Amino acid sequence: MNKLFFAILFSVLAGTAMAQVSQPSALQRPNLPTDSLSYLNPKDYIIGGLTVSGAKYLDKDILIQVSKLNKGDKITLPGDASSNVIRNLWQQGLFDDVKLNITKINLDTIYLDIAVQERPRLSRLHILGIRKGEVEDVQKKLNDKTGKIVNENLLNTTTAIIKKHFNEKGFLNTTVDIKQRKDPGDESSVILDVTVNKHQKVKINDVIFEGNKEFSTATLRKYLPKTRKRKFYNIFGSRKFKEDQYEEDKQTLIEKMAAKGYRDAEIISDSVWKHDDNTVNVKIKVYEGPKYYFGKINWSGNAKYSTAILSKILRVQKGDVFSEEQLNKRLSGPTPNSDDVSSLYLNDGYLTYQADPVQTKIYNDTVDLDIRIYEGPQYRINRVIVKGNDVTNDKVVMREIRTKPGQYFSKDLVIRSTREISQLGNFDEQKIDPKPTNINPNDGTVDIIYNVVEKPSDQIELSGGFGGGQLVGTLGLTFNNFSLRNIFNLKAYRPLPKGDGQKLSLRGQANGKNYQNYSFTFSDPWFGGKKPIYFGLTAYTQLSSTGQYYAKTDPRYNYLRINGIGVTLGKRLNWPDNYFQLNYSLNFDHYKLDNYTGYLFSNGTSYNIKLTQELSRNSLDVPIYPTSGSNIKFTVQVTPPYSLFNNTNYKIATPEERYRFVEYHKWKFDAQWFTRITGKLVVMSQVRFGFLGYYNKDVGQSPFERFKVGGDGMQTYQFLQGSEIIGLRGYKNFSIVPVGSNYNADTNPGSPIYNKYTLEIRHPIIASQSATIFVLGFAEGGNVWNNFSQFNPFNIRRSAGVGARIFLPIFGLLGLDYGYGFDSIPGIPDANKGQFHFSIAQSLSGGFN
Repeated sequence: MNKLFFAILFSVLAGTAMAQVSQPSALQRPNLPTDSLSYLNPKDYIIGGLTVSGAKYLDKDILIQVSKLNKGDKITLPGDASSNVIRNLWQQGLFDDVKLNITKINLDTIYLDIAVQERPRLSRLHILGIRKGEVEDVQKKLNDKTGKIVNENLLNTTTAIIKKHFNEKGFLNTTVDIKQRKDPGDESSVILDVTVNKHQKVKINDVIFEGNKEFSTATLRKYLPKTRKRKFYNIFGSRKFKEDQYEEDKQTLIEKMAAKGYRDAEIISDSVWKHDDNTVNVKIKVYEGPKYYFGKINWSGNAKYSTAILSKILRVQKGDVFSEEQLNKRLSGPTPNSDDVSSLYLNDGYLTYQADPVQTKIYNDTVDLDIRIYEGPQYRINRVIVKGNDVTNDKVVMREIRTKPGQYFSKDLVIRSTREISQLGNFDEQKIDPKPTNINPNDGTVDIIYNVVEKPSDQIELSGGFGGGQLVGTLGLTFNNFSLRNIFNLKAYRPLPKGDGQKLSLRGQANGKNYQNYSFTFSDPWFGGKKPIYFGLTAYTQLSSTGQYYAKTDPRYNYLRINGIGVTLGKRLNWPDNYFQLNYSLNFDHYKLDNYTGYLFSNGTSYNIKLTQELSRNSLDVPIYPTSGSNIKFTVQVTPPYSLFNNTNYKIATPEERYRFVEYHKWKFDAQWFTRITGKLVVMSQVRFGFLGYYNKDVGQSPFERFKVGGDGMQTYQFLQGSEIIGLRGYKNFSIVPVGSNYNADTNPGSPIYNKYTLEIRHPIIASQSATIFVLGFAEGGNVWNNFSQFNPFNIRRSAGVGARIFLPIFGLLGLDYGYGFDSIPGIPDANKGQFHFSIAQSLSGGFN
C-alpha cells in the first residue's frame, strides 16, 4: 500500500514539474535519455565535450564560458548544475529558447550540446507621431541600436532615450509605444514601430519659496532665470519646465544669495509636483543664514604694485557686504572696463599672475581676508601666429593685430586685436580664439596664436521691386575680400582674386530703357599696404526717361541723366583715442534734366562739386550683432561758394542759371550706443540730425542733397541719387513733410533740416557662422523742417513696432518690420498707422537709415 502511494505521489509531482518546464517563460531542463538517467538516482559524469548549436551571430566560445561548463569538469545529472547552465544563459536576455542536450554517453563520460534560439535583431526603427525634423534628431541618438538584439533592455533604453530627448524640451508627459513586426527582407530581424506622443509642453504654474525672510519671493524668483512663470512683460522668458535648467537655476539661486552677503545660504529641500495635466508647481525651501560683511583685508606677495594701489583697484572696504562673487570678479575679472586687479598685472606682462583670497578669520558677521598674490615673471611676446585663415592673406590679419613681438604681454591688446579681426568681416566672430602658448619662464617669452575660422563674406543681391508703376530688377555683387594685385593672375580667381581685404562692389538696376542705374565701388583700408590709409573710389550713372514712349513735345516726356565719380582718403587717428577715423572725400555729380519734376527745377544742367570731411569713432565690439560700444559720426560737406565770385545776378536768374553750379554746406551727426541689459538682450539707442544750409539767400536752398524722411529707408530707384533717404518706420516712404507744405510722397523734393531718435530692444534667435537672426522692438520719432525758425527737436512724428533681421553672409541683411505711426500727416491721409517695411542689404549696426 505504501509503495503504491509513493508511486502515485511521485507520478503527480513529476507531471507537475514537467508541465511547468514546458511553459515558454520557464527554464528548460536538459534533454536527457530516460533509459540511462533517473531523477531518483543521479549519477556523476565527466564532461567529455561541449558544443553549441543554433547560434548565428553570437560567439560559441563565449556562450560556453557563460554556461560555466568546461571540458573535464564533473557534473551530476540530473541535478542543479544543468538548471544553472540554462539560467546563466537565459539571464543574458539574448535568447528565446535555451536547452541542454546530451549527445552521447560513454561509460562515465558525457557529451553535451547547448541548443539556443537567438532573439531577432533590430533592422530599423520606424518613428511615428512627430515631425520629420524631430524624427531626424531622435534617430541620431538611436543610430547605435540598429543591429542589436531586440530584448527588454533595448526596448527600455529606446523608450528612455526618446523620453529624455523630449523631456529636455519641456515635454514631460511624452509617451512611447513600441510594436515589433517581422522584417520582410530578413527573417532573423524585426522592425520596431515607435509611436511617440509628446503631448503638450509641461509649463510652470507657480514657484513657491519657504524659509525666506530677508529675500522677498519676487527677488528669489528673479534668481531663477530659466524656471519661472512667464509674464506679459517678459517677452523672451519661458514657462517650460526643464529638469537640467532647474538644477542649474538652483545653483544660481544660492550664488545670488551668497553675493548679497548670505554666504551660508542653502536649499534645504525642493519638490516639483503636478498641478494639472500640463503644468507643475515648484517649491523650494531655503535657509538664508546671517548676513556677512568684509573685515580686515591684508595683501601678501605683492612686489610690483603697492598695497594702496591694489586696494584702490579692489574697491572693497571694511564693512562692505561680503560677496565672494564680487571679490573674485575684482581680483580676476572680467569686468566691463578691465578695472580689476588681474588686468593691472596681465596688461603689464605678468601672464602667470594669480590671486588667492584666504578667509583667515570669521567672527560674528565679519570675514577677514588675506589676499595672497603670485606675480611671477614679466613675459614678452616672442611670436604672433595666425591659424585658420585659408583665404585671407596673413598680412591682412597681422596688420590689424595690436600685439607685436618684443612687447610685454597685454590682455587689453589681445582683446582689442580680437575685435579688429572681427571687424574685417571675413571670420566667424564667435570662433576667434586667441591663446598664449609656449610660455617659457626661463627667458620670459610667450607666443600668441590667433585661431580664426573663415566665413563666406561675398554677397549677392538679386531682387525685384514694383514702384512708380514699374517693375525694377536689381543685381548686385559685393566682394568683401578682394585682391586687386592679383587681377591678372588667373590662378587666383575664385571666382575673383581674394585675400587682400579690399572691397569691390558692382550693382545694376533696370526695368528696360525707361530706368537704368549702374554703380561701381572699390575700397582699400590699407592703401599702399604699409599704413592704415583708407582709399575709396566710386562711380555711377543713372538714367530715367520716358523718351521711348513719348516725343519731346509731349507733356508726358521727361529725361534725367546723373553721372558721378568720387574719391575718398582717410586715416586712423591715435587721438583722442585710437578708435577715431578721419576721412576726406571729393565728389563730382553731373545732372541733366529735361522736363523732369521732383527737384526745384525741371530743365537744365547742374554740377555738384563737393568736399566732405567725416570724423567718426567706432568702438562696437562686433559688426554683426553688437552688444557694447558706440558708433559716432560727424560729417561736414561743402561746395565752393560760386555766388560770391561768378557775377551772376541771382535775384533775376532763371532756375537753370541759379542751379547750374550747386552751392551749399551740409552738417550731419549720427550716434549709436549699444548696451547689454541681461544675457543677450541688447538696447540700441540712436540720435540723428541733418542740416542743409546756403551761402546766399538769393540763391536759396540747393535742389539736391536734401533729406527725405519716412518709410523703410532704402535707396529706392526713383531717388537713388540727389537726396538722402532717412527711414521712419510706421510711415510711408518720403511722407514726412514740413508743416504747411503741400507736398505728397511722390512730389516731395526733400527738406533741409531733419532729426530722428530711435530706441531698439534686440534679442538674437540664432548667432552662428551661417546665419544671424534677431528680433527687435522699436520706438522712434523724427520730423523735417524748412528753416531753423520752425525747428523744434521735440516736435516729432512718433511710431513703434516690432521686426526681425536675418543676416546671411551671401545676401547680407534682410529685414522685415511692422510699424505703427501715431501721428497723422496733413494732406497725406494714408501716410501713417500700420505699415510693413521690407529691407535688403542695410547696415546691421545701424538698423534702418
